Formats: sequence, C-alpha cells, structure tokens
Amino acid sequence: MTTNEAPVYIILGASGGIGSAVSRKLASTGAHLLLGARQPAPLQALASEIGGVAHTLDATQFDAVQGIVKQAIDQYGRLDGIANCVGSILLKPAHLTSVEEFAETINQNLNTAFYTVKAGARAMMKHGGSIVLCSSAVARKGLVNHEAIAAAKAGIVGLAQSAAATYAPRNIRINCVAPGLVETPLSARITSSEAGRTQSEKMHALGRLGQPDDIAEGIIWLLDHTRSSWVTGQVIGIDGGLGTLFPRP
Repeated sequence: MTTNEAPVYIILGASGGIGSAVSRKLASTGAHLLLGARQPAPLQALASEIGGVAHTLDATQFDAVQGIVKQAIDQYGRLDGIANCVGSILLKPAHLTSVEEFAETINQNLNTAFYTVKAGARAMMKHGGSIVLCSSAVARKGLVNHEAIAAAKAGIVGLAQSAAATYAPRNIRINCVAPGLVETPLSARITSSEAGRTQSEKMHALGRLGQPDDIAEGIIWLLDHTRSSWVTGQVIGIDGGLGTLFPRP
C-alpha cells in the first residue's frame, strides 16, 4: 500500500454496537470499507450512511467470510485489514448451559474468529495486513456464570497468538482487543435494569460501562499500519480495569 492509497478494510459484525462504531470512524478517514452482517436492513442503512459496501452474510459460515474477502480483492485488488466484531453473550453456569447453547456460543465467537484468520491471512500473504479479533476480559479473569463465553473468548486469545507467530514472517499482524461490559444492544438485557447496570458498573474499577467508541478506538489503532506496525500477538484490555483490577468495595 502506498501513502496515496486509501486502505481497504472488512468489518464483520458491522451493524452491531462496536462494529458500527468502528465502521463510522474508519469511514471518516476515507478508508474503503466492506461491511458484513446478518441483517440486511440495518447493514444497508449503515452502508448508505457511510459509503461502505454492504455484504449480507452469516460469519459462522466459512464460505461467507471467504466470499467477502474475495469481493475486497476483486473490487480493490488488495485487503489491508479485517476486524471481526461478531459475538454473543451467554451468562449461565455450566450445569444449566445446554450442549446446543455451548456449541452456538463457540460457533458465533471462536469459529467466526478462526474463519476470519483463515480467509484474511490467505488474502494478505503477498502484501501483509492486520487482523483484529474481539476476545473479552472474562477470558482471563474468572467470573460467575461465564463458563461458555469465557471458553470461547479464551480460545480467541490462543488463536490470535498462535496465528500471529505463524504469519509474522508475512508481515500479517494479528491482535485482540479484550473489552469489559460495553453498552450495546447485545448487552441490553444485562444493563436495562437498574440493579443489573449498577452491579455491572461496580465490577469495573473506573465505575462505568464501556461505550462502543472506547473499543472502536483500539480496533482502529490495531488496524492502522502507520500507528501499530510493530504490534502483533497482543491482547489489549479495553475494560475499565475489569480484567486486572479489584475495585474498591
């Protein structure tokens, strides 16, 4: 990529809370964006708003992820970065989590991350690039009733670090952000009640929930080759202290 070329990025889960924040911020920099998500109406609305290319897809299907990567190469001749903002939240103890719920949690989180790496790395072999995955603070700190989602998010950490080692000689950087609880439609059933919100805020040392823009800034920094070109294999906590600090009682 020359300095005169706008970078080409794919955002998976683009119409979600974090994905849409990433997309809007990147659009303001003049980047070329391919936006992938399941629901066509909100995805098309976002694409129309920011000038991106909408690609309705289910990221739990490898062929769909491979398809949007191929579209980027066909349309722009290259891919500079891909961020996977797809995910889910499941808060249940293991004995109450069905086998189907566990499989779906792995599918939406870990499998989509693997497909992102598999398709993205192949497209970046010649010219390098950046892959950003979304783990969670719960991957490295035991929290009650988080067994399934913690397992999936911890798997993403292992995936990112191993793949970062594998593809570093190709100048492909692979990193994770690890958010705390972020105020998005996905977390609304936790944060919509006063009791749930208050308890969640108390778990974060900074005393507030994350906002999508908080996480988006980290993802954009990791995608940007001019600002993070010497960063790979990292798990960056953007979590209000949840992953490492014990708040005052």
